[in-house]
Amino acid sequence: MHQVASHPHDNSHHEHHFESTETVRDIVIGLSDGLTVPFALAAGLGAVASAHLVVVAGLAEIAAGSIAMGLGGYLAARGDAEHYASELQREQTEIVTRPEDEAAEIYEIFEKYEVSREAATPVLHALQQNPAAYVDFMMRFELGLEEPAANRAHRSALTIAISYIAGGFVPLFPYMILTANAEALKLSVAITLVALACFGAIKGRLVGTGALRSAIQTTLIGGAAAAAAYGLARMLNHA
Repeated sequence: MHQVASHPHDNSHHEHHFESTETVRDIVIGLSDGLTVPFALAAGLGAVASAHLVVVAGLAEIAAGSIAMGLGGYLAARGDAEHYASELQREQTEIVTRPEDEAAEIYEIFEKYEVSREAATPVLHALQQNPAAYVDFMMRFELGLEEPAANRAHRSALTIAISYIAGGFVPLFPYMILTANAEALKLSVAITLVALACFGAIKGRLVGTGALRSAIQTTLIGGAAAAAAYGLARMLNHA
């Protein structure tokens, strides 16, 4: 007698998706600019100035840049929070004062997913019985808005500023430990290009755009900025 081996369903399957959180985006913004801008500045000044001057100017730029970038992140996050609050209040008012219009919008949302009015009607009725869920549904699917995290603006500013500072010290470090300008410039270029490539690869892997492609793009952008600054400084110095 033959026995048929049964294969139970494997319920251990897990899908792994990267969610590009606000914190990760802030780190990417801060590090990318922190690596690129001070790198270009150090390369440009390194062509015509002493290592000491490069360090002083670089530290000043990192301080100013981190503050400016952090403030930009704060204002952007604050604007998102204010926009969300404004739209939330509007939706809360409209489900009470304009129920027919809101119902029509529900049907329009489901039509985009090829869900018939008959199938969507029970969902609409269920949402109408739960105003908080109704408003949340409209915020997400009509307006595409997610509620910002508490203290998002302050965390964004701090994350971007710290990331900028961390990235900015990479190209400056050789000028801090070496007195010979030429050697410091070579080491700065080498370690910064490696840092840009590593950063680009990690970013590409996280967001799913490909580690190699992202590494090449990031390195080329940072290298091009530094080369342009270096070339311009040399040209102006000999003019």
